[in-house]
Amino acid sequence: MIRVLLVEDDMGLAGNIIDYLELEDMVCDHAANGVAALSLIQKHPFDVVVLDINLPRLDGLSVCERVREDGNDTPITARDQLENKLEGFQKGADDYLVKPFDMPELVARVFALAHRRSSQVKKLRFGNVSLAMGSEVVSVENVPIKLSPTAFTLLKALLQQQGKVMPRERLLDAVWGEDAPESNALKVHLHNLRKSLVQANASIEVKAVAGTGFCVTLKPEQSSSVQSTSAEPKSTNKGNDQW
Repeated sequence: MIRVLLVEDDMGLAGNIIDYLELEDMVCDHAANGVAALSLIQKHPFDVVVLDINLPRLDGLSVCERVREDGNDTPITARDQLENKLEGFQKGADDYLVKPFDMPELVARVFALAHRRSSQVKKLRFGNVSLAMGSEVVSVENVPIKLSPTAFTLLKALLQQQGKVMPRERLLDAVWGEDAPESNALKVHLHNLRKSLVQANASIEVKAVAGTGFCVTLKPEQSSSVQSTSAEPKSTNKGNDQW
């Protein structure tokens, strides 16, 4: 199921787009201004953001720029006039849909974007942990921590999921490709990664979801304050730790 955030201040148009996307079996959330959009993107994982440029409170280009500054690599398709296309890409958009547009074209672009992550970010962030994409540097509260190359790759793959569960097979493929080792090797490297995060006082942890895979989440003491002030996502994966 693809989860889309539609950012559009024209309520009539927004309703039409939401109805059309949901007919394509997509889950669609909506924000009517840039401030609300930024808040939702920071709190919940989305597969694609469909972002209008001309928005009240905070324009779409500023939203896009701040999302990338936060290290969020959710794919974004921007929507506006042709003359703003270049600036949209410069601010971090992955795709640009010129108005007026056809609904089937929007759906096709959303499907294409949903199966990849944005290449526009230079750093991934989650909680107090940041990972520099162009190097093997991971920092907690801006203090670098030491990770093995395998632990770094594991953390990078999990952070790119923005809190969503990553199936075990996909995680193995992201780290080792076709040369995946014995199953116990993943267990050992995940244990070492967890240990390093705990020792560095990271606010995130690696969780195993029974029968599904793995994800990074905020520790309970970190997430409780967020949950008390924001709505829960429409769907969650729950399970006990495998290891």
